[in-house]
Amino acid sequence: MPMTRSFPRRERYRPVAILLVTAVLAALPFAGDTARGEEAVRQVLPGAPVAAAPQLLAREKSPDQSEIERFCSNIADAARDRRYVLQAEELKQLQAGIDQRMKALEEKKAEYETWLKRREVFLARAEDGVVQIYAGMKPDAAAERLAIVNADLAAAILMKLDPRKASVILNEMDQKAAATLTGIMASAARRVDPS
Repeated sequence: MPMTRSFPRRERYRPVAILLVTAVLAALPFAGDTARGEEAVRQVLPGAPVAAAPQLLAREKSPDQSEIERFCSNIADAARDRRYVLQAEELKQLQAGIDQRMKALEEKKAEYETWLKRREVFLARAEDGVVQIYAGMKPDAAAERLAIVNADLAAAILMKLDPRKASVILNEMDQKAAATLTGIMASAARRVDPS
């Protein structure tokens, strides 16, 4: 085991004490200067902002009322112009939103008018002469013929027939054909917008 020399306690702290006394003696000349109002030396870290001297802050005078009024009157026109520009931009955005909604409304209106025309054409297909022919036929023969005809035309004819006669004809039809015609007739008779 290596031998270590142990120092008495006083000898261990001797270099620290010497440094402390040296620092106190070096600071004594500056202590008198700060009492006279002069600024002490400050340590500033690298990259840290330099603090303003307190004496400079105290020497700045606050602006008086006339300077404030002059400043406000100088920027009043620019501030008013900026407000007008901001309001104009907001109005343009609102107008764009209204235009977009109007366009959507026009599209819906055109779609509704198209649907209405299709319904009118659908009902006009079944002319009275054709309807009278099917009205005079036996229900089983009419059901057989309507099953072969275009589904839209068959539904239009059935809608123009007397409800009792139409129900008997539908009763005589195949289930699948009757279901298709009933669906078409129900959608055509609906008064609510189909979309």
